[in-house]
Amino acid sequence: MTAELTTERLLGLDALLSDEQREWQRRARQFATERIAPVIEDDFEAKHFRRELIAEAGAAGFLGMHLEGYGTAGADAVSYGLVCMELEAIDSGWRTFVSVQGSLAMSAIAKFGSEEQKQQWLPGMAKGELVGCFALTEPTGGSDPAAMQTFARRDGDDWVISGTKRWIGLATLADVAIVWAQTEDGVRGFAVPTNTPGFTATAIEGKLAMRASVQCDIVLDDVRLPESARLPGAAGLSGPFSCLNEARFGIVFGVVGAARTCLEVAIERSKSREVFGKPIGAMQLTQQKLADMFVEYEKAMLLALHLGNLKDAEAITPEQISVGKLNNVREAQKIARTARGILAGDGITSEFPVMRHMANLEAVATYEGTDEVHSLVLGRALTGFAAFR
Repeated sequence: MTAELTTERLLGLDALLSDEQREWQRRARQFATERIAPVIEDDFEAKHFRRELIAEAGAAGFLGMHLEGYGTAGADAVSYGLVCMELEAIDSGWRTFVSVQGSLAMSAIAKFGSEEQKQQWLPGMAKGELVGCFALTEPTGGSDPAAMQTFARRDGDDWVISGTKRWIGLATLADVAIVWAQTEDGVRGFAVPTNTPGFTATAIEGKLAMRASVQCDIVLDDVRLPESARLPGAAGLSGPFSCLNEARFGIVFGVVGAARTCLEVAIERSKSREVFGKPIGAMQLTQQKLADMFVEYEKAMLLALHLGNLKDAEAITPEQISVGKLNNVREAQKIARTARGILAGDGITSEFPVMRHMANLEAVATYEGTDEVHSLVLGRALTGFAAFR
């Protein structure tokens, strides 16, 4: 029995899923293993994102799949989470792509856009014919969006936006950027066509994680937009925060996929690597490590599923999403590090995916809320005191 079948049998996840949810998981696993896995090590090494696969992801229904109408799939939250898990089991960069496109850019338009904006952007984005990005984070403080310095001022009937954004996924590929800016009336969102004069996106170089995806700096130099570009339903930081919660939910499931891959690789390697005359998997210390890894993987998966069911029941809270993001990323990091140790020196080579997952998980731990931020979210919920400042 392969490690994959062993972990799936022990977990028994199938019994907790509907036929539709299992079908989404199967479809995502097939796409990830057939289209991404054969090229991901080369792409990570070459810092290459395969844009040609975007339309295939759209045809599979993965883009904005949790939304209703406008060519989206209207799938439930658990199904979306399972797709995130299967994509991230191969590489975090591809789950990030689906997250940025669907949970951030498309969700912002679906939640807060005008009917004209929805018709203009969402069908093409669902098909993968158009790409979106979500420009919130700034160079001086991703964890404090209330301090954003990007500003949109009125000039007659137009808006003029100036400022900078950093770590914006897909920006050099995007057709539309959802830009959040301060105004005289508070934070507002804008759907900015990326060919608008004054908009410049530059890919960030030197990354040691997320190398098979694209993150960028953005400069907005007096970008002039009509009033029709403003998202009319977005007022204040509740707008971007609601989109961030959608993305964080995908992470809760996604990192379980990375953990599962690391665990399965460690199991297989423990059977074939021999030390002191027998496979290391026959030694007690190794079995203890594998057992601990599996237990944490199982708990993370069950937590993700619980949160997915809460989300489908429209009963989930931001604090509960923080629990999932904080715990599951943390445990995935531990599982990846333990797997790397079981693989010994070979674990740092591209012969195995573990070191790549370790690097990517370091990035995932930082974005969509650091450990510290999510800890303070939970601390506030537990004590009633806000300790962010």
